[in-house]
Amino acid sequence: MRYFIRKLGIMVLTLFIISMVTFWLFHIVPGDPAAMILGTSASQEQLENLREELGLNRPLQEQYVEWISGSLHGDFGKSIQYRKPVAKLLKGKLSVTLTLGAMAMTLVIIFGIFLGVFTAGRKHVLSEQILNILNILGISFPGFFLSILLIWIFGLSLHWFNPGKFVSFSRDPAKFFKFMIWPAIAIAIPQICILSKYIRTAVIDEARSDYVRTARSKGSTKNRILYVHVLKNAIVSVVPLIGMIVSGIFSGSIVVEQVFGIPGIGRLLIASVSARDYPTVQTLVMYIAILILVVNFIVDILIQILDPRIRIAR
Repeated sequence: MRYFIRKLGIMVLTLFIISMVTFWLFHIVPGDPAAMILGTSASQEQLENLREELGLNRPLQEQYVEWISGSLHGDFGKSIQYRKPVAKLLKGKLSVTLTLGAMAMTLVIIFGIFLGVFTAGRKHVLSEQILNILNILGISFPGFFLSILLIWIFGLSLHWFNPGKFVSFSRDPAKFFKFMIWPAIAIAIPQICILSKYIRTAVIDEARSDYVRTARSKGSTKNRILYVHVLKNAIVSVVPLIGMIVSGIFSGSIVVEQVFGIPGIGRLLIASVSARDYPTVQTLVMYIAILILVVNFIVDILIQILDPRIRIAR
């Protein structure tokens, strides 16, 4: 129990540090939100009045305390760019990004584990080299390039979906998922390559264990040994990688959403950074940080459950 309390304390401390760093960094970045709103033709008096209205003339410490205290009560401030509460601005966009991330994560787990185990059970030199080349290509290609490639092949050439024509879930669930599967694939491909590579290595290492030879001597089939005995133990060493993969998925979705024209928080984040919309950017960064920290906390718990050899610190 002490282990989990300590982990929760570290999470809270990490979020506090992230909030401070995020707040101060975005306020020292060159650029004046008032000037961006009013344009270059605005007078100095107009700029000062707008800064006063937006609360940008107050000391940074005061602005930070007000933002943190409001966030704890669900008030994330008012968007400078859109002139509406950030909470209302995020309504609908957050669910789109979480759905996209969940779809990408599902693809990563299913295909990453399957390909890792499948390739580990086949040790032909030629097939291994081909798979290594495909893995390297999958990891090397950035998300925006994969997005453009999928749009070109499956959207513009094969007409399997309409690029740039996002359909909301409330309007048509079938068309929503038909459209969202392609950006999910673009996000998932690099992470599938990473996970399958780790799974393959872990399975090959576990296949050398004594219990595998015992299972073979008892007449167990190759697939049963791989998927029932070896995979169960190999997956434990790969669980910590899940946290990194989640980080990769949500960092990748920021660019992919922009390419596919998806109205999620990634697209909103890019627009808000360009407009120096501090309240919106700060809130989005905190949302992503909380999600990643929660996933890593769950991963720590799973490791304790899956591997009883690990002793929880008391």
